[in-house]
Amino acid sequence: MADFGGDLEGFRDEARTWLAENFLAALKDDPAAQLAASMGGRASPDAALWARRMGERGWGTPTWPKAYGGGGLTRTEARVLAEEMARIGARNPIGGMGVMMFGPTLLEVGTEEQKQRHIPPIVRGELRWCQGYSEPGSGSDLASLQTKCEDKGDHWLINGQKIWTSGANLADWCFCLVRTDPSRKHDGISFVLIDMRTNGVETRPIRLINGTSPFCETFFTDVKVPKENLMGPLNGGWTIAKRLLQFERENISASLGSGASPTLGQASGKVDATARQYVGVDEDDRLADGDLRERIVLHQMENRAFQLTTRRATLEASSNQGPSAATSIMKYAGAKIAQDRTELAVEAMGRRGLGWEGDGFEASELAATRAWLRSKANSIEGGTSEINLNVVSKRVLGLPDPK
Repeated sequence: MADFGGDLEGFRDEARTWLAENFLAALKDDPAAQLAASMGGRASPDAALWARRMGERGWGTPTWPKAYGGGGLTRTEARVLAEEMARIGARNPIGGMGVMMFGPTLLEVGTEEQKQRHIPPIVRGELRWCQGYSEPGSGSDLASLQTKCEDKGDHWLINGQKIWTSGANLADWCFCLVRTDPSRKHDGISFVLIDMRTNGVETRPIRLINGTSPFCETFFTDVKVPKENLMGPLNGGWTIAKRLLQFERENISASLGSGASPTLGQASGKVDATARQYVGVDEDDRLADGDLRERIVLHQMENRAFQLTTRRATLEASSNQGPSAATSIMKYAGAKIAQDRTELAVEAMGRRGLGWEGDGFEASELAATRAWLRSKANSIEGGTSEINLNVVSKRVLGLPDPK
């Protein structure tokens, strides 16, 4: 790609031309297919072709270094690309945990060999990653984790269990926190990379209240891991884990505010249309229920402010050293907004918003019910709202620890 030397209009022309030649028009009217592909779901032939083209171009990870297959774009060029994609209804088809969390962390702290091995497949959307953090007895107090990792000379031997491992049954690799020194809490944790096809790895999907099974129990029984799969220093995993969580919260916040996640149901702009459909309008063409109308407007205002704040935080992060503890603010606010969104939609639909199955309900109504139930996890995943408020208190406001 040419170096535009700050000529953004020149880059815009190139991006617009390339997108016109490579984006499949049939996908414009099928955002669900695009989103499923970007989140590692089963892709249609058109969505798979679009993902392959974007991966080969490196524009699925536009600001990642070209040396590892990324786009090598500046932040400003990446925004131009996003604008041109939005203009034609194209979504980024390269996503998942490899892009959202692990890849950015690996680029910061991984060895050159680890980057060369793992970044290119992430860029091309070829491999799925999962996150081995939470354990049955170590959720909010993550540093109490007990999954044991023993040094056996030429390899690591891992035994233990993880829980709420998103997509573990579909994943190719897992970035995992393990206990390498039982005598120390935070300073006894290491960060390892586990091939999910290794003998001794077992996953069991967990059925959720909304009927889906996106999370798993994950068991490690005498799992042998090569020594080179240790990422960062021995017993230095906690620092890496916290950095990765900042990337996770930044990306979750962006999807919560935009309504881009397939688990969130309707975007804010559609809540008003849903309410008008089910509640009706008055003689002035306003939503007939004044109280509900006011709450929807307040929600839309809050969501718009959140989107602008998220955009500003992203720009600030790009001019510094990536995301900061302030991502906990955005994660907390984004979770609340996403939950408000689904609750308002279900309320507006009345009894039609409480269907679970049967021919008496439209598919969109059943989807709204499941999205409402699924949104309850928004204030848990990526760090609970309570944990994020603690981070804000200590790391952003500088308040003393009450302990």
